[in-house]
Amino acid sequence: MAAPQHDPHDASKMNGRLVAAVMAKDSHAVWECLGKADPNTSGPDGLPLLCTAVDGFDHKSTEALVDCGADPDVVLPDGTTPLLRAVDLGSPVMVEVTLGKDPRLRIPEAERKRLLGLARDWYETGEDEELRRRTGASGPATRRLVTDDEFTDIEEVSLGGLTVRAGHSGVLTVLERAFWILPPVAELVARAVPCRSKLHANWAAVRYALAFRKGPQAWSDLAALRHHPDPVHRRLLADVLWSRSLDDRPDTAQDAEFLAQWALDEPDGEVLADVLDAYKEHDHPAQEAIGLRHADHPDPRVRREVSYCLMQTPRSDAATAALLTLAQDPDSEVRCAAAQSLAHPSDLTPAVREGLLTLLRDPDPGVRRHAAASLSGSHDQTTAVMEALVALLDEEDQILRLEAAYALAVRDDPRTDWAYERVGPLGPGFEHDHRVYAHRSYTFRNRPDGT
Repeated sequence: MAAPQHDPHDASKMNGRLVAAVMAKDSHAVWECLGKADPNTSGPDGLPLLCTAVDGFDHKSTEALVDCGADPDVVLPDGTTPLLRAVDLGSPVMVEVTLGKDPRLRIPEAERKRLLGLARDWYETGEDEELRRRTGASGPATRRLVTDDEFTDIEEVSLGGLTVRAGHSGVLTVLERAFWILPPVAELVARAVPCRSKLHANWAAVRYALAFRKGPQAWSDLAALRHHPDPVHRRLLADVLWSRSLDDRPDTAQDAEFLAQWALDEPDGEVLADVLDAYKEHDHPAQEAIGLRHADHPDPRVRREVSYCLMQTPRSDAATAALLTLAQDPDSEVRCAAAQSLAHPSDLTPAVREGLLTLLRDPDPGVRRHAAASLSGSHDQTTAVMEALVALLDEEDQILRLEAAYALAVRDDPRTDWAYERVGPLGPGFEHDHRVYAHRSYTFRNRPDGT
């Protein structure tokens, strides 16, 4: 049998759809097209379509194109490459996704130096001054805060018709990590602290780079930040240790002990909250004691983290009493944290049950949602809890109705189908929600034909 012939007309049509998807910044459509379309298709300007995605700061479409074979190193008519253009535009996430596989092995040394030099020139000159030099424009640049990816933000800088992002220090950090270059810890810290926010893309790039630095000298340099007089330096250290806690590393026990000692004497409330945020990710024997130590701290950010420190099981009577007090805190975020923590363990005591039922009537909708989630996920089937959950099916808030329906489903309550009808149609984003899946599981368990 002859092999099936590839239809060039179909390929051309799919390439056209891919161009339209990239132009529209529709990353879902880009992924769908890339099964059949050529990732190195040219855009409307004759350049590779990857350049269109890069120039539009569309990191999701860029990632899709590169993952499916678009060449980030192809030399363009002006002597640049798509990767060099990404570096020039100053978005750390754009550079991260444009780098592609094995950049250190793939990219020649001379090109690596060119990429690093461009990023460093922008960083040392500053975006405003470099834009003035390139455009000849005078006066101040226009700045606005934009999202760089789902987790970070950054300033977008415009002057003289050109727009870049103020992330060249982050770009430099991303490139160094990709090329296995280890600048001194102090140099990386100096790039992060001007940002002052853990949500800033430049800060996030440094946090990630420092989190995976190994060796006694790197740890010594990091640990010294604990006693830095500027709280921003200490916050950076706490954030680095938080990142390290998410990875299964041999030094997690060292980090946990370091954080436990730090939590005893950190004077700044914001820093202490970050320390506790990192510390609670570890399994450390002093966690409940440290949580209780700070249960009445004047900073609500600390009290919020205390709730999570007291989530460990088994929990002492003192910890339960502290959580019930935090459940009445004047700060709604503290009450939210208490509502989450009280449900551990899932077998509720009478006092905890009453505390969660009280939170279910809280004026803050966020608190009510967390209380509903804790009750629905518990093992409690007392009349008071079941009546309170069923009553949520009359709420305007759809999430509250969904939590109530979920509670009935996992308890095999015969009102489950009716409850999900009360929830109503759910929009995008719920396709893999555990509360939706619970209804399917209920149906499978209780209807032999699965209908």
